Amino acid sequence: MGSLIEVVCFDWGDTLMKVLPDQTGPMAGWPEVEAMPGATRVLRALRGRYRLAVLTTGGESSEEQVRQALRRVDLDRYFERLILSRNLGLAKSDPEFYRAALSILGCRPAAAVMVGDSLENDVVAARQAGLRAVWYVPRPETGGDAAGARAAPARGRPEPDATIRDLAELPGILDRWENE
Repeated sequence: MGSLIEVVCFDWGDTLMKVLPDQTGPMAGWPEVEAMPGATRVLRALRGRYRLAVLTTGGESSEEQVRQALRRVDLDRYFERLILSRNLGLAKSDPEFYRAALSILGCRPAAAVMVGDSLENDVVAARQAGLRAVWYVPRPETGGDAAGARAAPARGRPEPDATIRDLAELPGILDRWENE
């Protein structure tokens, strides 16, 4: 019998939307914003099968500014909730952030998956909180943040349940986990 996944959570910067290195301030105010390659396609494939949420630090952006940035690339409509670590007063690298976020979402950790490009924030902390974690290590040509995505897990630290180079790989991984 497969495990039931209820919620798939995504990091925002360099997972759903490109962080452009020459831009400063909240992303919603940048002259140009860009979705990561395949983001729309994967969200369209997952919507209706899973509840979708964004779990992010938010950087310099408020929750409304994150939503505005997502709206500019037509991704906001896919997400039930946006949860920013700053609003919870918890660092995203703290497993308590994930526990608090899942409490808001009304979901058990075993029924949630986190997808993101930061090993420390999106994989290690999520795994320590009991979620499955997919490490998104985008190909260099997609504009991902190489610094956040290249370091290997340290000994004794939780490792990702899966590693993907392209968001298009995610539905197949979720299908496999559902059928285990």
